[in-house]
Amino acid sequence: MKDIAIILFASSGFDKAAQGLTGAARRLADQASAKLRAIVLGAAETVAAEVARIADAVVVADHPEMADYQPELCLNALTQICREISPAAVLLSNDTYSQEIAPRLAHRLAGSAVGDGIEIRVQGDTVRVVRQVYGGKAQAVLEMKRSPAVVWLRARVFEAAPARAAAGEITRVVLDLKPEQRTRIVERKREETGEARLEDARVIVAGGRGVGSREAFAAELQPLAEILGAQMAASRAACDAGWAPATWQVGQTGKKVAPDLYVAIGISGASQHMAGISEAKNVAAINTDAEAPIFKHCRFGIVGDYRKILPLVRQKLAAVAK
Repeated sequence: MKDIAIILFASSGFDKAAQGLTGAARRLADQASAKLRAIVLGAAETVAAEVARIADAVVVADHPEMADYQPELCLNALTQICREISPAAVLLSNDTYSQEIAPRLAHRLAGSAVGDGIEIRVQGDTVRVVRQVYGGKAQAVLEMKRSPAVVWLRARVFEAAPARAAAGEITRVVLDLKPEQRTRIVERKREETGEARLEDARVIVAGGRGVGSREAFAAELQPLAEILGAQMAASRAACDAGWAPATWQVGQTGKKVAPDLYVAIGISGASQHMAGISEAKNVAAINTDAEAPIFKHCRFGIVGDYRKILPLVRQKLAAVAK
């Protein structure tokens, strides 16, 4: 089978999402008896060195115009490199850049594209991707008919790969980038989201419509998150109400997360929300409605008013932490 390629953005670093992506690609390459080639966009010696410990070869695409992410320039660079190495599959991570690039790259390479993959495998020369459908109630196996298969994978679903004895060769390419720029970045604003991206969080405390107000998020849920060392999240209803920022939204139209523990407070558990937490290892829920759908999916559930329950939970956790 032809080689397997992954795309990493130097500006994102070799974070947990990139490590999971590299691990998934390494296992796919080994299954297909193919080489794993990593493409790093931008100047980042550390990223190239880290991925070289897992990949067979690393191509660094550095250009002054790509010091900051520009979709058209990145797309041109990736098109040139992928046409040169002609991979069977191109894998990307679960981030905004990858989701924007993947379908456009597939079109330019006359390949096929799919997103939010939770499993990827090969059968003969065919790449198959598993993704969730119907709000996480079922799984679909998609057979990629046209090569290359360009796929972005869900974060924290795939384990990192161990370092290999011999590091892959790192090479730099000279790119002929046309001054094509249909979009222009006017301004960037960075919002504080905590120590880690929500998709990378190991513990998440999330609130829904049942929390009742923005003030309750700060007064009741935030202290619990601090004790657990957790990231804060919210349902779409809570975000739409203005109680939590849009960057906290988890669900079918929000972020897909896969924490070790997901604490759902005042969240009913509609299918759209459950689609975003289907890969969570453990779900704990607090809700006043004993018939709430969330209780069919959680490992631990408490029926009651969270305002009375959380102070007791925080008290017990604080005692254990001592």
